[in-house]
Amino acid sequence: VQLQAFGGGLVQAGGSLKLSCAASGRTFSRDVMGWFRQAPGKEREFVAGSSWNGDSTSYADSVKGRFTISRDNAKRTVRLQMISLKPEDTAVYYCARTGTPCVTTLPSEYDYWGQGTLVTVSS
Repeated sequence: VQLQAFGGGLVQAGGSLKLSCAASGRTFSRDVMGWFRQAPGKEREFVAGSSWNGDSTSYADSVKGRFTISRDNAKRTVRLQMISLKPEDTAVYYCARTGTPCVTTLPSEYDYWGQGTLVTVSS
């Protein structure tokens, strides 16, 4: 599977961005998908995840209430809507696919990764 993330950019604190991840190359509609981020000098961390049908989602505590993950299986796309952005949200954001049946927060459980898209939130 190939994943391509896009939609990052520079935004002021309090602003919004929507990231998208397009999947190609294999079945997508049955895959659990996740968004991760990695800030300079920090470990890659889980941000949000979605079950194969979108009925079950999970979020890191730091983004709950501000970020929303969604997916459109017909368009083979998973999105991350981000509002009320903070400078600490600045990072490269990655979409990823896991073969586990449920959302997992462990990066090691994800076997396909997009190339990342940079989100910069200015104060």
